[in-house]
Amino acid sequence: MSKSYGAMSVAQLSSLIQGGAADPVDVAEAVFDSIAHYADKAVFTMLTESRAMEEALASSKRLREGRSLGLLDGIPITWKDLFDIEGLATTAGSVVLAGDAPAKHDATVVALLRQAGMVAVGRTNMSEFAFSGLGINPHYGTPINPRSTDLPRIPGGSSSGAGVAVAAGLVPVAMGTDTGGSVRIPAALSGIVGYKATRGRYAMEGVYPLAKSLDSLGPLCRTVRDAVWIDAAMRGVTAPSVVERPLQGMELVVPENIVFDGAEPGVVAAFEAALERLQKAGANVARIVIPAFNEIFDLMTRYGPLVTAEAFALHHERLAGPDADRMDRRVVMRTRLGSKTTLPDYLRILEARSRLIADVERLVGDRLIAFPSVAHVAPPIEPLEQDDELFFATNNKTLRNTAVGNFLDWCGVSIPCGTGEAGMPVGLLLSATARRDEALLGTALAAEAIIRDDFA
Repeated sequence: MSKSYGAMSVAQLSSLIQGGAADPVDVAEAVFDSIAHYADKAVFTMLTESRAMEEALASSKRLREGRSLGLLDGIPITWKDLFDIEGLATTAGSVVLAGDAPAKHDATVVALLRQAGMVAVGRTNMSEFAFSGLGINPHYGTPINPRSTDLPRIPGGSSSGAGVAVAAGLVPVAMGTDTGGSVRIPAALSGIVGYKATRGRYAMEGVYPLAKSLDSLGPLCRTVRDAVWIDAAMRGVTAPSVVERPLQGMELVVPENIVFDGAEPGVVAAFEAALERLQKAGANVARIVIPAFNEIFDLMTRYGPLVTAEAFALHHERLAGPDADRMDRRVVMRTRLGSKTTLPDYLRILEARSRLIADVERLVGDRLIAFPSVAHVAPPIEPLEQDDELFFATNNKTLRNTAVGNFLDWCGVSIPCGTGEAGMPVGLLLSATARRDEALLGTALAAEAIIRDDFA
């Protein structure tokens, strides 16, 4: 077995590459060797070995000639199967798009990270059309959570393969998308870091949508610092501008409503222990009710979820034709529910959303918000595949905590904070209101070690 470069953080591997202790070609070869020897073949939908080796060779040449492109030069990365990669069809985890014309260009963020010297290893698996927080895919298989020790458990979705690729030590970073939690959920369930940026922070050209008013992007990686480096490159910035913020006097809000409803005792215990450590380090914690949380779910009950309405608008022609029979039945069932949201209903949702965003910004101010990323640890796969009612109930609960952040246009980062049932990871979600990504990441940089408490 080759060296486990994929098990390193971006910062660790960058230090080796920039210092000459590791060559990008050797790193790329080792990564592909690790993938070849990894038993679970559902992690990737496609490998881009020819492209990766070409990029690694170019990186190696630059480094030998003293022309490094920066901290990310030669670092391997995988892309969720929603991002256009030149010469390949973008299938979005579905067989119905497999015959589409290949992309003429890389997605904008793919091109930006290539310009930073990163090496594209392949495409990771996902929930079909990104429409589930569980990560189950009947077409390309369901990746198994690498933290499972008792029986196969879900990876979390929709960026399922991305979370597994990092948690299993195959690559140091994987790119995901997040419409209702699809970066933060797999990160939390597999014990890694997942950062969802404020919607609009990155260019979305060449990214297959789910719900454009909610879609956002972000990396799954090992540390907050890795996320900071990737964030800068995704914005075309040559160096990160995030500054670590002091924990002393940090103001945190912990909601008392919705996010703890039905939470597993182990999840609550891990979260509360991390919160206590933060308080001992100087953080000030206020436990408050955020009325907007209840109203968001009241809106969903009355008019239907915003994501479902927009997903139906995107896919309604497909659902009316033969392609529906080739799709995951659960994706079809959930998407068709969007037909019940009328245009007046949709406009009422948008109007209420604008008001609620403003209400929460006044209530929270410059404080950060903290609560469990997911109210439970990763459940077993098999019962969810066999029981649609259980699937939908579990999916709703899995998405609940993270989805409020998408609706309110927050940014957020999930950090491992301990373990719950069956020794499975628990994530603590730090969030900030829209466009406060720098403050969020700066605080997360300082808080990460305390939140993790040596969790590995």
